Amino acid sequence: MLEFIPSSPVQAGSYTFDVSEVLEGGSAGAITLVLQTILLPLALAKGDSQVTLRGGTHVIFSPTMTYIEQVYLPMLKSMGIKASVKLGAWGWYPQGGGEVELQVSGGTQLSGIDLLERGNLRQVRGLAVVTQLPAHIPQRMANRAEKILGAAGLKASVQALREKGVAPGAGIFLTAEYENSLTGFGGFGRWRMSSEKVAEIACEQLLNFHQTGAPVDEHLGDQLILPATLATEESQYQVANVSTHLTTNAAVIEMFGLSRVMVDAVEKIVKVVPISHAKAQIVRV
Repeated sequence: MLEFIPSSPVQAGSYTFDVSEVLEGGSAGAITLVLQTILLPLALAKGDSQVTLRGGTHVIFSPTMTYIEQVYLPMLKSMGIKASVKLGAWGWYPQGGGEVELQVSGGTQLSGIDLLERGNLRQVRGLAVVTQLPAHIPQRMANRAEKILGAAGLKASVQALREKGVAPGAGIFLTAEYENSLTGFGGFGRWRMSSEKVAEIACEQLLNFHQTGAPVDEHLGDQLILPATLATEESQYQVANVSTHLTTNAAVIEMFGLSRVMVDAVEKIVKVVPISHAKAQIVRV
């Protein structure tokens, strides 16, 4: 059995989380996961907070900082959370070395989210980025992505950039903006993989999602459950795919007694009813 017994409320303030200190020579541990862990408590705390995070900003099997900035935070903004990030240095696997400044406004009261329709596609934008590598690499990624998406009828604008980082790294990160929602996908450079192939990987993910017609991507689907749990209203949204991450998150959150999370695996609709809201409804009746 694990017991969590807070000794005091979360305090707003200035904090530093340096994942790079975990290993000699640096670590690419995903600081985006640290950010997601501390964001909600700081948003609910009294007062504003500033946080410095160091480590991996763009690593596989975790949200990238580009996804956080262009998808996750804007979606949470629609629920009442005010937060922003500034990327100072890019951190790739295995060295890390990335740095991000996070600003969080406290005293937030979260509202629910209703996302059953995504609306029309407004635009696709992207970043093709390298650190400590030649400029032709991001340009090739950008050109290939624009060509693939254009052939599929999706007009895209992809910037080719060389950025600051402690080690070589490459990737392309695409954001699709719909009338009611946002989504993002990416591809990472690897040894003996062409720039064009990296772009193709990212484009394939985006096009597959686009064809589903869903407003919420598989990864955002499980990331929205907790903020929806802390909201004052019910939430419902449709996901592209019901993942085990989503069903596991739903089960764990229900164990804490904070909300009821209902997942319709056929219609792929997630409904979150905060316990506080459910109790209020009973009182009104």
